[in-house]
Amino acid sequence: MKLCFSTIGCPDWTMRDIVSAAKDLGYDGIEVRSVRGEVDATKMKDFTCDFDKTVQLFERTGVKIAMLSTNCALANHNDEDAVERAKAYVDLAAKLGVEFIRVMSTDRPYFDGGDISLCKKRYAQIVEYARGSGVTPLMETNGLFLDSKVLADFIDEAGEGAGVLWDTHHPYRYNDESISETVKNLGRRIKYVHLKDSAVEKGKVAYKMMGYGDIPVAEIVNTLKDSGYDGYYTFEWVKLWNKDLIEDGGIVFAHYANFMRRFS
Repeated sequence: MKLCFSTIGCPDWTMRDIVSAAKDLGYDGIEVRSVRGEVDATKMKDFTCDFDKTVQLFERTGVKIAMLSTNCALANHNDEDAVERAKAYVDLAAKLGVEFIRVMSTDRPYFDGGDISLCKKRYAQIVEYARGSGVTPLMETNGLFLDSKVLADFIDEAGEGAGVLWDTHHPYRYNDESISETVKNLGRRIKYVHLKDSAVEKGKVAYKMMGYGDIPVAEIVNTLKDSGYDGYYTFEWVKLWNKDLIEDGGIVFAHYANFMRRFS
């Protein structure tokens, strides 16, 4: 089992702090989303001015960059330069030897509108641009794609070089979709997985440390294993946007690693 955490759980840490924590806690990789408050990887000092030093840091520690996660919302008309930003991420990922970038339909975990025709057009452009680069742009199960059957058809239409990032929380929590149904619909299209836990309290979703909510994590892991999935299990502690999550990244990352190793 390959363990990974997203840097949205430690948005103010330096890259050195992030990699050191991953190494010390036995993680295989990190997902780059926020470093010292910067959420655009193409503008991060670590990948511009200090590129060589950053590459050496990862090589020295053996920690991998599992994904570069964009905020490109392809179904949103007001995200006008989404395709160009995604292409810049493809270029950076190829330069770093990173296999995946993440794009989204909308910037909401639940359904909140969006133009699926625009999303198809833009995603096709990004997938075409990435072909031959060694980078796969993955569409996340959020927004328009809480229904995994809709996403499966969308990915098949996009063709070679497309794939799915299964955020296991969103279809289950916001679309009442069973784990078995999601895996049945998406199957081998799933290239990457996000895990987080939550509970509904007073009618609102409250994020929890892994195992303290009611997301069926054991069922998720076992179903993925049975399907032949051998990729990353990436923990999203969404502290970047939820300041009420008081637990520090160091605490939750250690807890997640210990929690997940029971499934190894």
